[in-house]
This record gives sequence, structure tokens and C-alpha cells, in this order.
Amino acid sequence: MDATKARLKFWGWGYETEHLTPEEVGRLEAAYAKRFGVARFEATATPRAEEIELRKPRVQPPRGLDDLCSVDHYERLLHSYGKSFFDSARVFARDFSNPPDVIASPRNEAELVATLAWCDSLDAVVIPWGGGSSVVAGVEPPRTDRPIVTVDLKRLDRVLEIDEVSQAARIQAGVYGPSLESQLKPSGLTLRHFPQSFEFSTLGGWIATRGGGHYATLHTHIDDFVESLRVVTPAGVMQSFRLPGSGAGPSPDRMFIGSEGTLGIITEAWMKLRPRPTFRAATSARFLDFYRAAEAVRAIAQAQLYPANCRLLDADEALINGAGDGGRSVLVLNFESADCPMDAALARALEIVRAHGGEYDAPAIKGEGAQRQGAAGQWRDSFLRMPYSREVLTPRGIITETFETAITWDRFAQFHAQVKAATERAIKEVTGRPGLVTCRFTHVYPDGPAPYFSWHALGDKTRLVEQAWAIKTAASDVLIKLGGTITHHHAVGRDHRRWYDRQRPALFAEALIAAKKCLDPKGMLNPGVLVDPAP
Repeated sequence: MDATKARLKFWGWGYETEHLTPEEVGRLEAAYAKRFGVARFEATATPRAEEIELRKPRVQPPRGLDDLCSVDHYERLLHSYGKSFFDSARVFARDFSNPPDVIASPRNEAELVATLAWCDSLDAVVIPWGGGSSVVAGVEPPRTDRPIVTVDLKRLDRVLEIDEVSQAARIQAGVYGPSLESQLKPSGLTLRHFPQSFEFSTLGGWIATRGGGHYATLHTHIDDFVESLRVVTPAGVMQSFRLPGSGAGPSPDRMFIGSEGTLGIITEAWMKLRPRPTFRAATSARFLDFYRAAEAVRAIAQAQLYPANCRLLDADEALINGAGDGGRSVLVLNFESADCPMDAALARALEIVRAHGGEYDAPAIKGEGAQRQGAAGQWRDSFLRMPYSREVLTPRGIITETFETAITWDRFAQFHAQVKAATERAIKEVTGRPGLVTCRFTHVYPDGPAPYFSWHALGDKTRLVEQAWAIKTAASDVLIKLGGTITHHHAVGRDHRRWYDRQRPALFAEALIAAKKCLDPKGMLNPGVLVDPAP
């Protein structure tokens, strides 16, 4: 859909014209009513822009920047929150007590530099904004007396140059996923980075948050595709060399990959591309024992077969998404290549599946429809529709949230059991009734998986944020105590700070603070994310 023809929702996912069908809503209500033993749900009405009163802007755009800045009511609503459950709960509670004052949308680097100079003169806070799909309060304004300017990069949305010989492209950071792939398509090349937020997130956002994407193995994060970066900071502009690799000291690119808008604003990147895949082979397998299934995944990862998709869903996760019967875990396998058939790789993976007690359907699905049929197709369709369900569930008092992590294989079984049990216990203690905690693997490595937990609870609509935070805190405390990472691909933001502070080495924190002091002397870029500015 053309973004110029419809507005993005400030209360949910996607455009105002997009929503779940009545049939989908009915299935959700019936499933959760059965799960929680209730007859029906009373839904809070969807908020309307005109019913929400915002604080008056504390600053007005100056002459010379007024044509790229806005204090529009709807724009300020849209840029107040990201897309987590906590955001959704506050939106449906009509809590917009801390909106940005001004939304700036520079059309080029010179206008971005001028915007930062103006913000510097005001001692303002600057929030870099890609697509606003953060689920960790990474784009939410901090509470401060300083003016808040959100810098939306949506106008920096072009593929500027394609090097077909080296298979790379110079791309502006504000381009959304679909537009990026559309501009690359005539070359026959693709970035092939498809996070769940693909349609409503940007290249710069993926880089700034070290986002995970399409590949479950090998090229799992956006890091793997970055060739060089151009970054605007309050202290000046930085451009790294364009290279396939280098051993020349710490990488300047890696300093900004994952910096979450705290050190500078990424404006361009040279990204490594690849030919579009033409060979595919896919199938799904079923296991009675989740941990035996995990062992099969470990063996596939350590065999260096590198499936593009290697999603293991526990039995409940498979059932919820229509990919299983609730009695068996499901492993979705998909191999792809632009060079040669994938039959041999899939055949070897299925030998490993059999050796670990798994069953699968034969023959394998091949060709263009390989990832759109069977359990793999059902999972894919459900995966893409998931974000739209939040605006249906939150107003009914249903808490659905996720957290992802990574852990080494030798610790996985105990880690999974303890994290799942702690989350289930917290749900029961906080809400007074059992909830549901499911797990899937989003990415796998030879040395460990990235487990992605989803949890579902029936909350009190007057205390949804408080209840969700209590459950998240209990789960995160156990996760960190057992040595998992607080995030595998959702970034740190403000929501994960307390656990990130425990995960990172203290000396590294001091080095990061020093870098921020050099690049952002007044601490105006996304304060409170990753580190606190030096005094």
C-alpha cells in the first residue's frame, strides 16, 4: 500500500485502513475466552485523535526549518510511542502525557545538520525515528523539561547507487523495507533482510538496533550486510571506508551498529546484496519431545547446512499459529539458493530429523511456493498477521508480550525450563490465574539457539502496564541470572536498560559513555538508551 494514501495508525500496527477481519477477531476472542475460562470480553473503544488533548509544544520551528518541521496533532500522537504491549496499553488508556514537541523530517543531510544545530541551540532532546516499530521504548521521548524533537528520516528513502559487480548498494537510511526491495528488484539483487516489522521499519532502524532478519542461520543480523556507514553526529559527520572486510583496528561501522541513535544518526549505508534465490526446498517436521527437537536443530546447525529458515515451535506455539495440533512441536525448514538446487541439503537435514525421532511429510515442497504451503505457510501467514492482533487483544484486557534471548546449547534445556517456569509463576501471582508461555527458535547457531518466548495473560484493564511490567521483570531477572542475553534482536531501548547494565562489562560502559561524550557533548541524542550521558 502507498504510504501517501493512508495514515499510519497511532493506536496499532500498519495503516488506518488495515485491520484483522471480523472472522479473525472472532477466532481470537473464542480462543482466549476458552483459554481463560470467561464468557465474553468487554472491549475498550479504539482511541480517536480528536478526543486526546496534548500538551502544547514547548518550542516552535524556526524560520528556515518550518517547511520540514511539524507540530501537527496526529504526527505528535504517532511519534509518542513504539509498538510494544506497554505502548499499546497506554495508548488505549489515552495516556499521551509526554509527546514530542516537534517532528522534523529532513529531506537531505544538510537539513539534518541544520536541524541538529537548531536542537543544540535549544538544549533539546533528539529522538531519531525510522519506522517507529520499536518494542523496547527505543523511540519514546524521555520525561524531561528539555524540548523534545523527533527526527523522522522517512524522506531519506532512496537507493542511490547499485554496484552490480561487487553486489552492493548505497542506500539512504529512511527507506522502508518494501520500497528498498522494490528499488533493488530491477538489478536482480536483494538485501533479503526480512524482520517481522519489514513493511513498517527502515534500513537505518535495522542498523541502529542490530535487527535480526530473514535468515535463521549464518546471516542472522543486519551486521552481516553492512559494508560502510555515513553518520551525522552533533560533533560532525563520519564516513567509513567501503570495504568487504578489514583488520584495521576496531570497526567504526560496528561502533554505530546497535548504537540505537545515541551516538549519531545514520543517513546512508553501503549494503552487501545477493542474487534473488531461485532454488528452494522446504518441509516441516514434528516431534513429540521439544528437547529432542532442539537437539535435532543443534545437529543441523553444527552440520553447517545453513537453512534459511529453521524455526522450531513448541507444541503450544504451533497450535496457536495453526501450524500444529498442540501435541507435537513443529520444525519449519527452508533452504534457498540463487546458485544450485537445495535437495541434498534438505535431505541431509531430514536424516538428522529422523535420527532424533522426528517425522516429516514427503516429498518436500520446492520452488517459489516452498515457504507458502503446509505448516511453513501457515506459520508464515500467522507470523505476518501477529502485530495486527495487539489492537484487538489489549482493549479486551489480554496481555500478550514477547521476549527473546540467546544461550549456549549446553545450558539451553535448564535455561528454557527455568525461564518458562518463572514466567508462568509470575503470571499466576500477578493476575490470579494461569497464563500461557510458549517458545520458538527464531535463529540458531552452532553454539546455541535464540529462544523467543511469548506469554499470554488475562489482566486487569485498570492495571495492565503495572501487571505486564511485574511479569516481564520476573522473567528478565531469571534470564539474566542464568546468563542469557537480555535481547537477541529487539535492542535495548529504555525497557531493557536495567538488565543491559548487568550484562555489559563495567569498563565497556565507561568506554561507551566516553564515546557519547565525544560525539554528543550535550547528551541530546536519545538520552537514557544504552547509557546515561556523562555529567
